[in-house]
Amino acid sequence: MKVLVVEDDQEIARQVSSALRDAGYAVDNAYDGEEGHFLGDTEAYDMVILDLGLPVMSGLNVLESWRKSGRTIPVLILSARDTWREKVIGLRTGADDYLAKPFEMEEMLARVEALVRRGAGQSNPVLECGEIKLDTTSGKAFLKNETLSLTSMEYRLLSYFMHHPEAVISKTELTEHIYEYDGDRDSNTIEVLINKLRNKLGASCIRTYRGRGYQLTANE
Repeated sequence: MKVLVVEDDQEIARQVSSALRDAGYAVDNAYDGEEGHFLGDTEAYDMVILDLGLPVMSGLNVLESWRKSGRTIPVLILSARDTWREKVIGLRTGADDYLAKPFEMEEMLARVEALVRRGAGQSNPVLECGEIKLDTTSGKAFLKNETLSLTSMEYRLLSYFMHHPEAVISKTELTEHIYEYDGDRDSNTIEVLINKLRNKLGASCIRTYRGRGYQLTANE
């Protein structure tokens, strides 16, 4: 799962991005509204963390433009303006949640987890597909109640599958959602990761549909 962080304060951006990566997310950063607007328009994200007080283009203008163009990506607003009026304006502009600065990283992560799940049509923090479980609060995956040992990229891939169980997902879509903007997006790496996951989950858990993509399935 991939998150865009649009925040002009370099230290806050670093801390937020570090916490997200530690929790298993791919993270892209933008440091002004114009750059954030461009990335949100051209890249695939599972959610956005958006500061309001951005240079070049305000966070509210960025959000308003995305919503007018039909972008439905979940957005969590970060702002030092902790008044009810600012919250109402942000939510009515199209934000899905609002978090005032300063904030605790655990609360931010909990809100991100909830928005990512909601955006994928999930509600339970423990995602299940057959005998596979993924606890989005702890970042741990299980097979038959045994903890799986996964690399960060394997976890990202499994997480995307678990948020979209039984869906046939193209290689392009997987690439867009598990690699960061400046990452190595070699599509052949997806095949390698798929094979590694199959070795850990069981070959029948991930089906290949030639020319269409891959499906995580509970069916044997």
